[in-house]
Amino acid sequence: MKKFLAIALSVVMTGMLLTGCSTSKTENNGAEDNSGKAEVTQQAQVTPADKEDTAAKENAQPEGIAPAEDTEKEIVRVAALKGPTSMGMVQLMDEDAKKENAEYAFTIAGAVDEITPLLVKGEVDIAAVPANLASVLYNNTKGEVEVLAINTLGVIYIVESGDSVQSVADLKGKTIYASGKGATPEYALNYILEKNGINPEKDVTIEWKSEHAECVAALASTENGIAMLPQPFVTTAQMKNDTIRIALDLTAEWDAVQENEEVKSSLLTGVVVARREFVKNNKEAVDAFLDSYKASVDYVNANTKEAAAMIESFDIIAAQVAEKALPYCNITYIDGADMKEKLSGYLNVLYTANPQSVGGNLPNDDFYYSR
Repeated sequence: MKKFLAIALSVVMTGMLLTGCSTSKTENNGAEDNSGKAEVTQQAQVTPADKEDTAAKENAQPEGIAPAEDTEKEIVRVAALKGPTSMGMVQLMDEDAKKENAEYAFTIAGAVDEITPLLVKGEVDIAAVPANLASVLYNNTKGEVEVLAINTLGVIYIVESGDSVQSVADLKGKTIYASGKGATPEYALNYILEKNGINPEKDVTIEWKSEHAECVAALASTENGIAMLPQPFVTTAQMKNDTIRIALDLTAEWDAVQENEEVKSSLLTGVVVARREFVKNNKEAVDAFLDSYKASVDYVNANTKEAAAMIESFDIIAAQVAEKALPYCNITYIDGADMKEKLSGYLNVLYTANPQSVGGNLPNDDFYYSR
Protein backbone atom coordinates (compact mmCIF):
# COMPACT_ATOMS: atom_id res chain seq x y z
CA MET A 1 0.00 0.00 0.00
CA LYS A 2 2.91 2.36 0.70
CA LYS A 3 3.95 2.32 -2.94
CA PHE A 4 0.50 3.61 -3.92
CA LEU A 5 0.71 6.45 -1.41
CA ALA A 6 3.98 7.45 -3.03
CA ILE A 7 2.30 7.42 -6.44
CA ALA A 8 -0.58 9.49 -5.09
CA LEU A 9 1.77 12.09 -3.69
CA SER A 10 3.66 12.24 -6.98
CA VAL A 11 0.42 12.78 -8.89
CA VAL A 12 -0.73 15.54 -6.53
CA MET A 13 2.54 17.44 -6.72
CA THR A 14 2.64 17.15 -10.50
CA GLY A 15 -0.99 18.23 -10.59
CA MET A 16 -0.13 21.51 -8.87
CA LEU A 17 0.96 22.66 -12.33
CA LEU A 18 -2.63 22.36 -13.48
CA THR A 19 -4.07 25.11 -11.44
CA GLY A 20 -2.10 27.83 -9.79
CA CYS A 21 -0.60 28.32 -6.40
CA SER A 22 -3.08 28.00 -3.61
CA THR A 23 -6.64 27.46 -2.52
CA SER A 24 -8.35 30.23 -0.65
CA LYS A 25 -11.81 30.47 0.86
CA THR A 26 -13.93 33.52 0.47
CA GLU A 27 -16.12 34.82 3.22
CA ASN A 28 -18.83 35.72 0.76
CA ASN A 29 -21.83 33.59 1.66
CA GLY A 30 -19.71 30.52 2.25
CA ALA A 31 -18.50 30.10 -1.30
CA GLU A 32 -15.15 28.40 -1.66
CA ASP A 33 -12.60 29.39 -4.25
CA ASN A 34 -12.07 25.87 -5.53
CA SER A 35 -13.13 25.98 -9.09
CA GLY A 36 -11.53 28.54 -11.31
CA LYS A 37 -7.88 27.60 -11.32
CA ALA A 38 -8.84 24.58 -13.37
CA GLU A 39 -9.69 24.71 -10.82
CA VAL A 40 -8.42 23.51 -7.51
CA THR A 41 -5.06 24.38 -6.06
CA GLN A 42 -4.28 23.53 -2.50
CA GLN A 43 -0.80 22.50 -1.46
CA ALA A 44 -0.67 18.81 -0.57
CA GLN A 45 -0.68 18.18 3.18
CA VAL A 46 2.13 15.70 3.81
CA THR A 47 2.65 14.03 7.19
CA PRO A 48 6.12 13.02 8.46
CA ALA A 49 5.23 9.41 7.66
CA ASP A 50 4.33 10.42 4.11
CA LYS A 51 7.67 12.19 3.75
CA GLU A 52 9.59 9.13 4.93
CA ASP A 53 7.65 6.90 2.58
CA THR A 54 8.14 9.30 -0.33
CA ALA A 55 11.86 9.55 0.31
CA ALA A 56 12.14 5.76 0.40
CA LYS A 57 10.23 5.42 -2.86
CA GLU A 58 11.40 8.51 -4.72
CA ASN A 59 13.21 6.45 -7.37
CA ALA A 60 10.39 3.96 -7.83
CA GLN A 61 8.38 3.96 -11.02
CA PRO A 62 4.55 4.16 -10.84
CA GLU A 63 3.04 0.69 -10.90
CA GLY A 64 -0.55 1.60 -11.59
CA ILE A 65 -3.64 2.07 -9.50
CA ALA A 66 -4.32 -0.36 -6.72
CA PRO A 67 -7.25 -2.66 -7.36
CA ALA A 68 -10.28 -2.21 -5.18
CA GLU A 69 -10.63 -4.97 -2.62
CA ASP A 70 -14.02 -5.91 -4.07
CA THR A 71 -14.90 -4.72 -7.57
CA GLU A 72 -18.30 -6.41 -7.30
CA LYS A 73 -19.59 -4.05 -4.61
CA GLU A 74 -23.06 -2.73 -5.32
CA ILE A 75 -22.17 0.71 -3.97
CA VAL A 76 -20.28 2.83 -6.51
CA ARG A 77 -17.91 5.23 -4.76
CA VAL A 78 -17.92 8.68 -6.35
CA ALA A 79 -15.82 11.73 -5.43
CA ALA A 80 -15.98 15.33 -6.62
CA LEU A 81 -14.56 18.74 -5.77
CA LYS A 82 -16.48 21.66 -4.32
CA GLY A 83 -17.37 24.04 -7.12
CA PRO A 84 -18.70 23.67 -10.68
CA THR A 85 -17.23 20.17 -11.10
CA SER A 86 -19.63 18.84 -8.43
CA MET A 87 -22.59 21.19 -8.88
CA GLY A 88 -23.98 19.27 -11.84
CA MET A 89 -24.11 16.09 -9.76
CA VAL A 90 -26.44 17.30 -7.02
CA GLN A 91 -29.75 16.07 -8.42
CA LEU A 92 -28.27 12.57 -8.72
CA MET A 93 -26.95 12.84 -5.17
CA ASP A 94 -30.30 14.04 -3.88
CA GLU A 95 -32.24 11.26 -5.61
CA ASP A 96 -29.85 8.59 -4.42
CA ALA A 97 -30.06 9.84 -0.82
CA LYS A 98 -33.83 9.24 -0.90
CA LYS A 99 -33.49 5.59 -1.87
CA GLU A 100 -33.85 2.87 0.72
CA ASN A 101 -30.81 1.16 -0.77
CA ALA A 102 -28.38 3.75 -2.05
CA GLU A 103 -26.46 2.95 -5.23
CA TYR A 104 -23.68 5.45 -4.60
CA ALA A 105 -21.40 6.69 -1.85
CA PHE A 106 -20.52 10.32 -2.57
CA THR A 107 -17.51 12.25 -1.26
CA ILE A 108 -17.31 16.02 -1.82
CA ALA A 109 -13.78 17.25 -1.16
CA GLY A 110 -12.37 20.73 -0.77
CA ALA A 111 -9.07 20.10 -2.55
CA VAL A 112 -7.62 17.84 -5.22
CA ASP A 113 -5.13 16.26 -2.84
CA GLU A 114 -8.03 14.74 -0.92
CA ILE A 115 -9.35 12.86 -3.96
CA THR A 116 -6.20 11.79 -5.78
CA PRO A 117 -4.93 9.32 -3.14
CA LEU A 118 -8.37 7.73 -2.88
CA LEU A 119 -8.52 7.18 -6.62
CA VAL A 120 -4.95 5.88 -6.84
CA LYS A 121 -5.47 3.45 -3.94
CA GLY A 122 -8.72 2.12 -5.38
CA GLU A 123 -10.88 3.61 -2.63
CA VAL A 124 -12.88 5.69 -5.13
CA ASP A 125 -14.28 4.30 -8.37
CA ILE A 126 -15.37 7.45 -10.22
CA ALA A 127 -14.26 11.05 -9.67
CA ALA A 128 -14.97 14.52 -11.05
CA VAL A 129 -11.61 16.26 -11.35
CA PRO A 130 -9.89 19.12 -13.23
CA ALA A 131 -9.53 18.25 -16.91
CA ASN A 132 -5.76 18.18 -17.07
CA LEU A 133 -5.42 16.33 -13.77
CA ALA A 134 -7.13 13.46 -15.58
CA SER A 135 -4.23 13.41 -18.04
CA VAL A 136 -1.68 13.66 -15.22
CA LEU A 137 -3.32 10.68 -13.51
CA TYR A 138 -3.33 8.72 -16.77
CA ASN A 139 0.38 9.31 -17.28
CA ASN A 140 1.46 8.76 -13.69
CA THR A 141 -0.45 5.50 -13.35
CA LYS A 142 0.56 4.12 -16.74
CA GLY A 143 -2.93 4.37 -18.20
CA GLU A 144 -4.96 3.09 -15.26
CA VAL A 145 -7.40 6.01 -15.45
CA GLU A 146 -9.82 6.79 -18.26
CA VAL A 147 -12.06 9.78 -18.84
CA LEU A 148 -15.80 9.15 -19.09
CA ALA A 149 -17.22 12.59 -19.88
CA ILE A 150 -16.66 16.33 -19.80
CA ASN A 151 -18.73 17.89 -17.04
CA THR A 152 -17.67 21.55 -17.04
CA LEU A 153 -16.51 23.87 -19.80
CA GLY A 154 -14.44 26.96 -18.96
CA VAL A 155 -15.37 29.05 -15.93
CA ILE A 156 -12.82 31.85 -16.37
CA TYR A 157 -13.95 35.42 -17.08
CA ILE A 158 -12.38 38.81 -17.64
CA VAL A 159 -14.10 41.25 -15.30
CA GLU A 160 -13.63 44.96 -14.77
CA SER A 161 -14.73 47.82 -12.59
CA GLY A 162 -15.18 50.08 -15.63
CA ASP A 163 -16.54 49.74 -19.15
CA SER A 164 -13.45 49.77 -21.36
CA VAL A 165 -13.34 46.12 -22.45
CA GLN A 166 -15.84 44.97 -25.05
CA SER A 167 -13.57 42.57 -26.96
CA VAL A 168 -10.24 40.78 -26.56
CA ALA A 169 -8.67 43.48 -28.73
CA ASP A 170 -9.53 46.01 -26.02
CA LEU A 171 -7.12 44.26 -23.62
CA LYS A 172 -4.13 45.50 -25.60
CA GLY A 173 -2.15 47.99 -23.54
CA LYS A 174 -4.11 47.18 -20.39
CA THR A 175 -3.07 45.74 -17.02
CA ILE A 176 -4.79 42.49 -16.01
CA TYR A 177 -4.77 41.19 -12.45
CA ALA A 178 -4.77 37.40 -12.36
CA SER A 179 -3.81 34.34 -10.33
CA GLY A 180 -2.65 30.97 -11.61
CA LYS A 181 0.74 31.81 -13.09
CA GLY A 182 2.50 28.77 -14.50
CA ALA A 183 -0.79 26.88 -14.62
CA THR A 184 -3.86 26.43 -16.79
CA PRO A 185 -5.32 29.94 -16.25
CA GLU A 186 -2.13 31.47 -17.63
CA TYR A 187 -2.00 29.08 -20.57
CA ALA A 188 -5.64 29.71 -21.43
CA LEU A 189 -5.26 33.49 -21.26
CA ASN A 190 -2.08 33.43 -23.34
CA TYR A 191 -3.72 31.20 -25.96
CA ILE A 192 -6.68 33.53 -26.39
CA LEU A 193 -4.51 36.66 -26.47
CA GLU A 194 -2.13 35.17 -29.04
CA LYS A 195 -4.95 33.97 -31.27
CA ASN A 196 -6.24 37.54 -31.25
CA GLY A 197 -2.86 38.95 -32.28
CA ILE A 198 -1.85 40.14 -28.82
CA ASN A 199 1.58 39.27 -27.43
CA PRO A 200 1.09 38.42 -23.73
CA GLU A 201 4.61 39.54 -22.89
CA LYS A 202 4.67 42.81 -24.81
CA ASP A 203 1.14 44.02 -25.50
CA VAL A 204 -0.42 43.60 -22.04
CA THR A 205 0.77 43.76 -18.45
CA ILE A 206 -0.32 40.78 -16.37
CA GLU A 207 0.14 41.26 -12.63
CA TRP A 208 0.11 37.83 -11.07
CA LYS A 209 -1.40 37.46 -7.60
CA SER A 210 -1.29 34.45 -5.30
CA GLU A 211 -5.06 34.41 -4.68
CA HIS A 212 -8.22 35.52 -6.41
CA ALA A 213 -9.06 37.71 -3.41
CA GLU A 214 -5.95 39.78 -4.14
CA CYS A 215 -7.18 40.30 -7.69
CA VAL A 216 -10.51 41.55 -6.39
CA ALA A 217 -8.77 43.92 -3.97
CA ALA A 218 -6.64 45.31 -6.80
CA LEU A 219 -9.74 45.62 -8.96
CA ALA A 220 -11.53 47.62 -6.29
CA SER A 221 -8.62 49.98 -5.72
CA THR A 222 -7.86 50.65 -9.40
CA GLU A 223 -9.94 52.91 -11.59
CA ASN A 224 -11.20 50.87 -14.54
CA GLY A 225 -9.34 47.86 -13.14
CA ILE A 226 -9.37 44.55 -15.04
CA ALA A 227 -8.98 41.03 -13.65
CA MET A 228 -9.24 37.41 -14.69
CA LEU A 229 -11.44 35.44 -12.27
CA PRO A 230 -13.30 32.11 -12.19
CA GLN A 231 -16.85 31.28 -11.24
CA PRO A 232 -18.29 31.10 -8.66
CA PHE A 233 -15.72 33.58 -7.34
CA VAL A 234 -16.91 36.15 -9.88
CA THR A 235 -20.39 35.98 -8.41
CA THR A 236 -19.24 36.27 -4.79
CA ALA A 237 -17.07 39.25 -5.76
CA GLN A 238 -19.99 40.93 -7.53
CA MET A 239 -22.24 40.38 -4.53
CA LYS A 240 -19.67 42.24 -2.45
CA ASN A 241 -18.86 44.93 -5.02
CA ASP A 242 -21.59 45.81 -7.50
CA THR A 243 -19.21 47.84 -9.68
CA ILE A 244 -17.65 44.63 -11.01
CA ARG A 245 -19.03 43.50 -14.35
CA ILE A 246 -18.28 40.56 -16.62
CA ALA A 247 -16.51 41.87 -19.71
CA LEU A 248 -15.46 38.68 -21.51
CA ASP A 249 -16.33 35.00 -21.24
CA LEU A 250 -13.05 33.24 -22.05
CA THR A 251 -14.88 30.05 -23.00
CA ALA A 252 -16.75 31.93 -25.72
CA GLU A 253 -13.56 33.70 -26.78
CA TRP A 254 -11.76 30.35 -27.05
CA ASP A 255 -14.55 29.04 -29.25
CA ALA A 256 -14.35 32.15 -31.41
CA VAL A 257 -10.77 31.43 -32.48
CA GLN A 258 -11.42 27.78 -33.39
CA GLU A 259 -12.76 28.31 -36.90
CA ASN A 260 -9.42 27.96 -38.67
CA GLU A 261 -7.78 25.57 -36.21
CA GLU A 262 -6.74 22.21 -37.64
CA VAL A 263 -7.08 20.58 -34.21
CA LYS A 264 -10.37 21.66 -32.64
CA SER A 265 -10.66 22.19 -28.90
CA SER A 266 -12.67 23.84 -26.15
CA LEU A 267 -11.73 25.58 -22.94
CA LEU A 268 -12.47 23.03 -20.23
CA THR A 269 -12.57 22.90 -16.45
CA GLY A 270 -13.69 19.47 -15.31
CA VAL A 271 -14.15 15.88 -16.41
CA VAL A 272 -15.40 12.64 -14.91
CA VAL A 273 -12.82 9.86 -14.69
CA ALA A 274 -12.83 6.27 -13.48
CA ARG A 275 -10.36 3.57 -12.61
CA ARG A 276 -9.81 1.39 -15.67
CA GLU A 277 -10.20 -1.82 -13.68
CA PHE A 278 -13.54 -0.64 -12.29
CA VAL A 279 -14.80 0.20 -15.79
CA LYS A 280 -13.68 -3.17 -17.11
CA ASN A 281 -15.48 -5.08 -14.35
CA ASN A 282 -18.55 -2.84 -14.01
CA LYS A 283 -19.41 -1.48 -17.45
CA GLU A 284 -23.16 -1.61 -16.88
CA ALA A 285 -22.80 0.31 -13.61
CA VAL A 286 -20.59 2.88 -15.31
CA ASP A 287 -23.07 3.42 -18.14
CA ALA A 288 -25.94 3.65 -15.68
CA PHE A 289 -24.05 6.26 -13.70
CA LEU A 290 -23.38 8.29 -16.84
CA ASP A 291 -27.06 8.19 -17.81
CA SER A 292 -28.05 9.40 -14.34
CA TYR A 293 -25.32 11.99 -14.33
CA LYS A 294 -26.45 13.43 -17.65
CA ALA A 295 -30.01 13.65 -16.32
CA SER A 296 -28.70 15.44 -13.24
CA VAL A 297 -26.82 17.98 -15.36
CA ASP A 298 -29.92 18.62 -17.44
CA TYR A 299 -31.96 19.14 -14.27
CA VAL A 300 -29.43 21.53 -12.72
CA ASN A 301 -29.27 23.66 -15.85
CA ALA A 302 -33.06 23.80 -16.17
CA ASN A 303 -33.96 24.29 -12.49
CA THR A 304 -31.52 26.85 -11.11
CA LYS A 305 -33.32 27.72 -7.89
CA GLU A 306 -34.02 24.13 -6.89
CA ALA A 307 -30.51 23.04 -7.85
CA ALA A 308 -29.02 25.89 -5.82
CA ALA A 309 -30.83 24.64 -2.72
CA MET A 310 -29.43 21.16 -3.31
CA ILE A 311 -25.94 22.57 -3.82
CA GLU A 312 -26.12 24.24 -0.42
CA SER A 313 -27.57 21.13 1.22
CA PHE A 314 -24.47 19.20 0.16
CA ASP A 315 -22.22 21.98 1.52
CA ILE A 316 -20.74 22.84 -1.88
CA ILE A 317 -21.48 26.57 -1.89
CA ALA A 318 -24.26 28.75 -0.48
CA ALA A 319 -27.57 28.65 -2.36
CA GLN A 320 -27.57 32.44 -2.80
CA VAL A 321 -24.25 32.26 -4.60
CA ALA A 322 -25.09 29.11 -6.53
CA GLU A 323 -28.34 30.48 -7.94
CA LYS A 324 -26.58 33.54 -9.37
CA ALA A 325 -23.46 31.66 -10.50
CA LEU A 326 -25.02 28.59 -12.15
CA PRO A 327 -25.84 30.27 -15.49
CA TYR A 328 -22.14 31.19 -15.82
CA CYS A 329 -20.59 27.91 -14.65
CA ASN A 330 -20.90 26.15 -18.03
CA ILE A 331 -21.96 22.86 -16.46
CA THR A 332 -22.40 20.30 -19.21
CA TYR A 333 -22.33 16.64 -20.15
CA ILE A 334 -20.29 15.63 -23.21
CA ASP A 335 -19.12 12.10 -23.96
CA GLY A 336 -17.99 9.96 -26.88
CA ALA A 337 -16.35 11.40 -29.99
CA ASP A 338 -17.27 14.98 -29.13
CA MET A 339 -15.62 14.60 -25.73
CA LYS A 340 -12.48 13.21 -27.32
CA GLU A 341 -12.23 16.06 -29.83
CA LYS A 342 -12.72 18.82 -27.28
CA LEU A 343 -10.57 17.32 -24.54
CA SER A 344 -7.70 16.10 -26.72
CA GLY A 345 -7.53 19.51 -28.38
CA TYR A 346 -7.52 21.28 -25.02
CA LEU A 347 -4.79 19.02 -23.67
CA ASN A 348 -2.77 19.66 -26.83
CA VAL A 349 -2.90 23.42 -26.18
CA LEU A 350 -1.71 22.86 -22.61
CA TYR A 351 0.99 20.45 -23.74
CA THR A 352 2.31 23.05 -26.16
CA ALA A 353 2.46 25.59 -23.34
CA ASN A 354 3.97 23.19 -20.78
CA PRO A 355 4.12 19.39 -21.21
CA GLN A 356 4.14 18.84 -17.45
CA SER A 357 0.70 20.44 -17.14
CA VAL A 358 -0.72 17.24 -18.67
CA GLY A 359 1.73 14.83 -17.06
CA GLY A 360 4.51 14.98 -19.64
CA ASN A 361 2.72 13.28 -22.53
CA LEU A 362 -0.59 13.48 -24.33
CA PRO A 363 -2.81 10.48 -23.49
CA ASN A 364 -3.34 7.65 -25.96
CA ASP A 365 -6.74 6.80 -27.44
CA ASP A 366 -7.47 4.35 -24.61
CA PHE A 367 -7.78 7.38 -22.29
CA TYR A 368 -11.16 8.22 -23.82
CA TYR A 369 -14.05 5.98 -22.78
CA SER A 370 -16.47 4.83 -25.43
CA ARG A 371 -19.67 2.92 -24.76
